[in-house]
Amino acid sequence: MSVPEATPRTPALPRLRILWSFARPHRGALVLALLLALVGSALGLATPMVTKWVLDALGDSASLRGPVVALLVLLVIGGAVTYWQWVLLGVLGEKVVLRARESMVRRFLRATVPAVTRRPPGELVTRVTSDTVLLHEAATGAFVGLINATVMLVGTLVLMGVLDLVLLGTTAAAVALIGVLFALLMPGIAVAQRRAQEHLGRLGGTLEGTLRAIRTVKAGRAEDRTAERIVADARTSADFGVRAVRREALAWTISLSGTHLAIILVLAVGAWRVSEGQLEVSGLIAFLLYAFGLMEPISELSQNVTTLQSGMAAAERIRETEEMPVEQAGPERDAAPDASTALPALRDPAPRASAPVLELRGVTAAYGPDAEPAVRGIDLAVPARGHLAIVGPSGAGKTTLFSLILRFLEPTDGRLLLDGRPYRDLTHDAIRSRLAYVEQDTPIVPGTIRDNLLLARPDATEAELRQVLADVRLAEKADSLEEGLDTPLSGTVVSGGERQRIALARALLRSPDVLLLDEATAQLDGLTETAVQDCIRARAACGAVVTIAHRLSTVIDADTIVVMEAGRVRASGRHEELLATDTLYRELVEALRITAATGDLREPQGVAARE
Repeated sequence: MSVPEATPRTPALPRLRILWSFARPHRGALVLALLLALVGSALGLATPMVTKWVLDALGDSASLRGPVVALLVLLVIGGAVTYWQWVLLGVLGEKVVLRARESMVRRFLRATVPAVTRRPPGELVTRVTSDTVLLHEAATGAFVGLINATVMLVGTLVLMGVLDLVLLGTTAAAVALIGVLFALLMPGIAVAQRRAQEHLGRLGGTLEGTLRAIRTVKAGRAEDRTAERIVADARTSADFGVRAVRREALAWTISLSGTHLAIILVLAVGAWRVSEGQLEVSGLIAFLLYAFGLMEPISELSQNVTTLQSGMAAAERIRETEEMPVEQAGPERDAAPDASTALPALRDPAPRASAPVLELRGVTAAYGPDAEPAVRGIDLAVPARGHLAIVGPSGAGKTTLFSLILRFLEPTDGRLLLDGRPYRDLTHDAIRSRLAYVEQDTPIVPGTIRDNLLLARPDATEAELRQVLADVRLAEKADSLEEGLDTPLSGTVVSGGERQRIALARALLRSPDVLLLDEATAQLDGLTETAVQDCIRARAACGAVVTIAHRLSTVIDADTIVVMEAGRVRASGRHEELLATDTLYRELVEALRITAATGDLREPQGVAARE
């Protein structure tokens, strides 16, 4: 299986700066942790010298009280310092992870819709959950550990030199060889770990999408084929993980074997020097203790360099999310509205039908800088009151119009106006505060029925919730559930039609100036559809309703019908007018199998229009 190209790797120093940017806000705590680590190392370095003191006292038949008390003091203080440092770094690591997760979550939710949807959701989830875990040690403990291990290594070598320079030279040669071999292995470990994380992100994205479509997968008997496609990324991630593990194992083996070799050499050369009377036995034992202790800073250096490599790869992937463009918040988001900036809310039960609440003037839009326009030269006025239906074949640009109105998509030419004010002078928040939207797929957000209803209007009263549920004929369903409105939503609790009505109830609860419906009755039975259509008519009597129409009842009820084709507005008018004047509209009507006997236009139950 071919391996996809890796993303271009940033040089080590910039990646280290990226990782440090996560730790920089906690410099004070890091400095304190480093001081504690250095104190602990100093106490550890003093232990062999105190041990030499014990041995010398034994040889001179002197009192052991002093050296024994010194060892106990070193033990107690060392334990307290280690505990304090451990807790400090652990808490600091959690703060770094929390800040990174919070930043990414807010970025994802504030990012533009195209920026979020061009990546698989599972990959974004992986960055929040998996990549941030690697920061826990890398952005905090690794920096402190590297500095502490370096100081401890240097301190150990200095004290070795105090004891015996010949033995120090023997040890230094072995340490230098270990350092060279280690430096050669580290870059390969970093590359392997980054590639493993990339494929882990792809696996998360594919798996998340597959689980959403689990019914389709099972209906198509594609479980094994789909599993194989997902597991392919898992295998590739594991392959790169194994490469990293092998290199890490080789690096650790070299460091440990090199340290053991140094100890053997020290023991051999030291024994010879003791026999020649050039070194005391207590000095050799103290030197050996330092040699054994040398394993600790070398191992700590090895471990922290490896942790740092993983953390740099994770930090780079996390920082990539900051390149996602966000919907900019203007002064209106935080400033109190005044007469010159506030948009008037359409709460008049009978606003002037001739005054458009929404206008599109010569609007052209595409889903990418090099993509063909999805809509071209759209001129459209949405009256402040009434029902406007948009019809057309698949690919005509109907959904793109909604994306433009909701400002999920920015026009490449032309402009949109809300109550006569250009969109560019308004924030996304100010525009959407006037709109409510029901998607065709009617997704529900994680949580309870109450959470879903209160999503856009958290201050709604219990009576308002009950009323809007009654309007869409869901009150009995809510009452039948053991936990009522506090029932967690899932695919097994509500049907597709009930989910659709929950989404509609959520939109109606806001009493928006403009209600945007991507066929809100597609999955409803005839009786329930009639009740929902009554809700839509009531809304259209005091505000604007814009519907992407897929069913006959929606078309007939509309005050104005807009026919789209190939990204343009082809015609507009009432149902009877378009039947008489527009060929495409007649074809769409025929596709609905409408009969016009006695002038009563009806759709056979369950028949839907072409998208």
